[in-house]
Amino acid sequence: MAENDKSVKEERIRRITKLYYSNPKLQEYMIEFSKNREVVPRYFEGFGKRPDMIQYPSDVIGLVQKGATSFHCSEELWNDPLQLQSSMSPREVADLRKSWDLLIDIDSPYLDFSKIACVLVCNALEDHGVFDYGIKFSGSKGFHIIVSGEAFPEEFEDMIMKESFPQWPRAIVGYLIENIRADYNKKIVSLGLNLEALKQRTKLDEKDITEFLCPNCSQPVEQTNKVTLKCEDCGATVERPNMKVTNRVMRCTSCPGKFDVIKEEPFFVCQHCGAKSVDFQNESGGGRVVFSKAAREQSRNYATNFEKTYSGQKVGGFDLVLVAPRHLFRMPYSLHEKTTLASVVINKKDVENFTPVMAQPLKVELKPFLKKTSKGCGRELLRRALEWSGKREENEKRMFEAKVEKVKKEYVQKDYSFLTEKDFPDPIKKLLKGLEDGKKRGLFILLSFLRSIGYKKDQTDVLARQWNERNQEPLKEGYIRSQVEWQYRQRKPIMPPNYSNDAFYKDLGLLDKKPKSKNPLADVAFKMRDRT
Repeated sequence: MAENDKSVKEERIRRITKLYYSNPKLQEYMIEFSKNREVVPRYFEGFGKRPDMIQYPSDVIGLVQKGATSFHCSEELWNDPLQLQSSMSPREVADLRKSWDLLIDIDSPYLDFSKIACVLVCNALEDHGVFDYGIKFSGSKGFHIIVSGEAFPEEFEDMIMKESFPQWPRAIVGYLIENIRADYNKKIVSLGLNLEALKQRTKLDEKDITEFLCPNCSQPVEQTNKVTLKCEDCGATVERPNMKVTNRVMRCTSCPGKFDVIKEEPFFVCQHCGAKSVDFQNESGGGRVVFSKAAREQSRNYATNFEKTYSGQKVGGFDLVLVAPRHLFRMPYSLHEKTTLASVVINKKDVENFTPVMAQPLKVELKPFLKKTSKGCGRELLRRALEWSGKREENEKRMFEAKVEKVKKEYVQKDYSFLTEKDFPDPIKKLLKGLEDGKKRGLFILLSFLRSIGYKKDQTDVLARQWNERNQEPLKEGYIRSQVEWQYRQRKPIMPPNYSNDAFYKDLGLLDKKPKSKNPLADVAFKMRDRT
């Protein structure tokens, strides 16, 4: 935009803001909503100083006269907002916090999608006994839904409400997202989606927004593959999930022959409930292996209907960033700098037919955003949300531990102390020739690798000293000794860095070609497996 055009637009916005905010009734609504909240004005140059607040109608017009175009406030309520400091500890912030309101931000590049999500969230709130909530237009393409903190108990399961921010609201928002996920996706698909327009606006392509939901628990599932192998000699077939197909020769477990890949197909597994898209079989000589009773029982719960859909959350998501200490959101009836539309308050029945024309600043109909609510009406919503959040944390912990176990199995520290230098992976062989720069990093790679494959302390000490003699300007002997001592004081061996860590391999010039595996230990494991 040309400088002259920009100046003309800014001058137009300034005239609109002065006229708009001069409405005494509007000022009263803003002051009423701002009680106990931190309120920060925004100018063309950026936000004003923090902390700040407004107390009187004259504060609003005074800031507008100074160039303020919009006003942003906290979802947290404070005993004295002006005492807030960025240097405060979480304990000090909690002591100053009086309460908080639940604020759900729904924003999508498409207003129609935001409408769908808004109505579904409101329905979900009502299904959980919360009927008193406010809705306002964000000023652009989304909506804000607010529920008074009065809806939630002051104490619940030994937790204090005012001290449970942002944990409680994050749990509630996350629970609501999962509650409407399936319906949201279906409604988006039914409307049709302009993928090209979406990519231009959000940089997301079809792959980024595609997801598969578990038909048992409605959670997103991981997509991997199922590979069918067949021995070229004896004809035995096996099926393996999550297998990376490479050029590596795979030996048959029944004869000296090798396996060929005869089929690769999608495979879905839900990490939350264990449902899978297909059962697995393992045939040998044409006869199917009989599963154990437990395996047969589990296979009855296998799901097959993992339908492809688009993620409503990725297209039109809920902003959990808003559920953060001292985060600000646009005040009701505040103008939006880019659209010059007002953040107007609307009712649920008006959402479906809402258009931005209804947010023209000079046509605004004033009504309260924060509604009085029945005290404690959100208790059941909170209970279910915390229960959901607890199960989710357990699942995430279980999945993390499973991932760790998988890594351990892949890089298991077996006793490979019988290996000699000629058996080491190529990057380690190159390292052993000596370095000119980065010798301390090189020493860490060498020591962690040697201990991980089972070398004893004295073996490692000898090899490390031999390596150091090959370096240009060797490291001090005391440093070598101290590093060897440190490695063997650790309760468990420390894995050497992955090849993807450029600071340890690429920068030291140890990679002559792209590695086939992730880590030197994986190279050793694969080499030993191929020998057996």
